[in-house]
Amino acid sequence: MIQLTIDGTKIVAQPGKNLLQVCLENDVYVPHLCYMEGMEDPPASCRLCLVEIEGVNGPVASCRIAPRDGMVVTTQSQAVRQLQRSALQLLLSAHRVDCRNCASNKRCALQQMAKFLKVPLKVKHLDHLLDETDYQLNHPVLEYDPGKCVLCGKCIYVCTRQQAHPVLTFARRGFETVIGFMGSTPPSELPCLDCLACSAICPVSAIYPKKPEAASSHSPGPADQRLNGVGKQ
Repeated sequence: MIQLTIDGTKIVAQPGKNLLQVCLENDVYVPHLCYMEGMEDPPASCRLCLVEIEGVNGPVASCRIAPRDGMVVTTQSQAVRQLQRSALQLLLSAHRVDCRNCASNKRCALQQMAKFLKVPLKVKHLDHLLDETDYQLNHPVLEYDPGKCVLCGKCIYVCTRQQAHPVLTFARRGFETVIGFMGSTPPSELPCLDCLACSAICPVSAIYPKKPEAASSHSPGPADQRLNGVGKQ
């Protein structure tokens, strides 16, 4: 067992777990978005799960840190909070805030973090980065709203873990990054209808099942071929 101190409290942890997991299991809430339990190589892309560790220069992503004996951790310092607020504000500046009409309302990770960090959901002092495009996932079973997507990657992770031939990936680059569909598998052979793990894990309901009539009318076309190429970048 490993003994460490988190926010002044002595904690005993099992080896093999990352620091974020240890914090959460001991009722120490650390804002996070892209991490899921069981990840062997967390992406740390959201830059929200920051903590300070005695003897380490600057805040670090707790999902990438292995606890060690004698470690002293601070999750609530002014530097940590400022960086977390800035990261969340940037996320919100590229997210269409429409909580009233969202299926994730009242159970949304962004709402939880905004309340915890005292950040308004609509950031007035930042230019809104949302690019309203006509991008479509062109998936026979799933709909996708890029204006709501926070690019946490959870849908891709569960698709990769649960399917022998995953069909979701990141497509495009930079501010134009979206979720893409690698549509080489015939629609009739896709396991998605019996899975839907991606829509279940999405924290903001950006990916969700199509209505039955829409799903049944899908047929692959040029758009699917274009997305296949984009998704392989």
